[in-house]
Amino acid sequence: MQKDVEAHVPSYPNLPSKLICLLHSVTLQADPDTDEVYAQMTLQPVNTYAKEALQLSELALRQARPQMEFFCKTLTASDTSTHGGFSVPRRAAEKIFPSLDFSLQPPCQELQARDIHDNVWTFRHIFRGQPKRHLLTTGWSLFVSGKKLFAGDSVIFVRDEKQQLLLGIRRANRQPTNISSSVLSSDSMHIGVLAAAAHASANTSPFTIFYNPRASPTEFVIPFAKYQKAMYSSQISLGMRFRMMCETEELGTRRYMGTITGISDLDPVRWKNSQWRSLQVVGCRRKKEQSFNLGD
Repeated sequence: MQKDVEAHVPSYPNLPSKLICLLHSVTLQADPDTDEVYAQMTLQPVNTYAKEALQLSELALRQARPQMEFFCKTLTASDTSTHGGFSVPRRAAEKIFPSLDFSLQPPCQELQARDIHDNVWTFRHIFRGQPKRHLLTTGWSLFVSGKKLFAGDSVIFVRDEKQQLLLGIRRANRQPTNISSSVLSSDSMHIGVLAAAAHASANTSPFTIFYNPRASPTEFVIPFAKYQKAMYSSQISLGMRFRMMCETEELGTRRYMGTITGISDLDPVRWKNSQWRSLQVVGCRRKKEQSFNLGD
């Protein structure tokens, strides 16, 4: 079914396989119903670029990100029960939450965490039980029902650089009830990006696109410095060893290593003379072949 849908994606012969743009604005947003995050970007195609553009892109890549502490936990059936609370790993509680006053019996405190929509949620944090453990009790079931959370979803607590407590969710990737509808929706979004880019390229006009990191199979907006490095510094060949970092569902990172076993054109029909390549690789961790796209 996926191949049938892809066959109906229109071809844009005048749209190059790469489109160098100036980034005018980025707006980070979240779906009000699902809390799914996405970015709205306005881009301006350019025909030429100066050396300063590359230097600015390299500088942006090197800028240090704000230091934040966080932990992410996949919810269990007990965590989502209306009669229970949220069990917090001890190290995570000690790292993220304010210190408890252990002169109290039992040690407890009130926590306030702000979600992505700027709503404040209040929880009772208590240290009790046999063996003793950190729990969020009062206020937790209200949060679970308000966000419509189920076992398998994840909750993220963040302590930002201002020492504010932030709270987010990440829903599990569940199978859609209507597969064909989901495929068409994803395909329509892909067509929309191509159509907007083709029109902007032909008229040298700004255009707006949306990027959802979980719904998009790959990053299709790449920093200019990273593109330049892939083009002129990385030479890809069969048998070459590779190493890459991937984000996990728990917001951590995992390193994958392997060997390149095949190199082919990404799409020789729609993107003739493209500099993008599709690499077939065998990873060391899982001994399983997979494909991903890389600029050659």
